[in-house]
Amino acid sequence: MARITLDLAHAYQPNPQRDEDYALLPLKMEFDDGGAYALLGPSGCGKTTLLNIVSGLVTPSQGSVRYDGVDVTAQSPQQRNIAQVFQFPVIYDTMTVAENLAFPLKNRGASAAKIKERVGKIAEMLEMSGQLDSRAAGLTADAKQKISLGRGLVREDVSAVLFDEPLTVIDPHLKWQLRRKLKQIHHDLKLTLIYVTHDQIEALTFADQVVVMTRGRAVQIGSASELFERPRHTFVGHFIGSPGMNFLPARWNGEAGVVEAEGHRLGAEHAPAALAAAGEFQLGVRPEYVELAASGSAGAAPATVLRHQDIGTYQLLTARFGEQIVRARLAPEAVAPAVGSEVWLQLIGPHSCYYRNEELIA
Repeated sequence: MARITLDLAHAYQPNPQRDEDYALLPLKMEFDDGGAYALLGPSGCGKTTLLNIVSGLVTPSQGSVRYDGVDVTAQSPQQRNIAQVFQFPVIYDTMTVAENLAFPLKNRGASAAKIKERVGKIAEMLEMSGQLDSRAAGLTADAKQKISLGRGLVREDVSAVLFDEPLTVIDPHLKWQLRRKLKQIHHDLKLTLIYVTHDQIEALTFADQVVVMTRGRAVQIGSASELFERPRHTFVGHFIGSPGMNFLPARWNGEAGVVEAEGHRLGAEHAPAALAAAGEFQLGVRPEYVELAASGSAGAAPATVLRHQDIGTYQLLTARFGEQIVRARLAPEAVAPAVGSEVWLQLIGPHSCYYRNEELIA
């Protein structure tokens, strides 16, 4: 395995001048030896470009890629000793499952005994032991992708295993099972794994650390709880969670010493001292932390109920506060207020976040 250090930027066009000219804006990042990482973001955010730079399929237009401190920027994927699993299965239909899994090892001259031992172990992990003698051509798309995953995992000496949205073609139920399998395989084999996805559930359940990307930038690297509780960028607040974080334009009223939003004074209780110098900012609060409050409560504001949805595991309340829409996730047993009624919603509390120019300030 390898510790991978990136200090680079990339543009597909010559002489980039603006941020929009870059596929990847300048970034510095390190993937620890044996870590499980996910690159998460919408289509076009730069995550596949970043993965291909790590693998050696793309050479960055600026900067360097280092494996264990050695500059490998000009090296090919073969020289870097990378295994890569793509969105669609890459297998040999004329070979059996066992022959497909063994192929990377045979190419590197592994002994027959080693090949048998390793193929057996990976097949057992992927629950394919009973299909080792089956021709790949006759298997389902799900099974073929499991073979592709297995071929990426079968070598013990790889620097890292890279996954580019490998579960896209997988049945939803099997996708959940394979995520668990990959997590188990990482725990058992201690491989360095980097996983590209646009699905936050995949990223948060698979990876120890998630790199959230937007518009060619890595805006936050953190654990699932860090991304949820303290998004360091408004995009992370929007993208992580269902529904995403509520954002409300707000300001600090220095004369009264309170936070104001939509002309309503929310008070200063739980408001960080740093807001006194912030002027105008955005108040961010997760729907999970918006609660029904008593009239006039500190940190709460009146809102009009627009919609109520029973999701089963929770109730989603949508309300209008001034010109803003606020969503609250209420407990399934909560008594839902009637549509059109006025309620008080807790907007400021210990879990509230505050942003200026899209960046977390408190």
